[in-house]
Amino acid sequence: MKRILHGLAALGLALAPTLALQAADEPSGGVASTVSADAKAVGSAVKRDAKVVGKAAKAGAKQVAAAAKEVGHEVASAAKQGAHGVAAATQRGVQKTKAAVKGKGEPEQPAK
Repeated sequence: MKRILHGLAALGLALAPTLALQAADEPSGGVASTVSADAKAVGSAVKRDAKVVGKAAKAGAKQVAAAAKEVGHEVASAAKQGAHGVAAATQRGVQKTKAAVKGKGEPEQPAK
């Protein structure tokens, strides 16, 4: 008799995990709908957050573009001023060269 009881106890213990796994594989309808609702809520939250991040990135890009435009204008202005300085220096050099050439081109007067 003890052998039968031990056998039935062992059989019950062996089948218990199998029955638990089968019950876990079949969730009730309420759990499925709750999971579905949670998934939709998470999806909409992610979508909303992505829109917020997108708007912030767009605003940041506009600020960066405005700053780059301003810096570009400043660089162009400085380059223009530098070019005018180089042109003026070149013109002075041309004038000095002309004067030097004119001075050498004149015949020297003999000493009296």
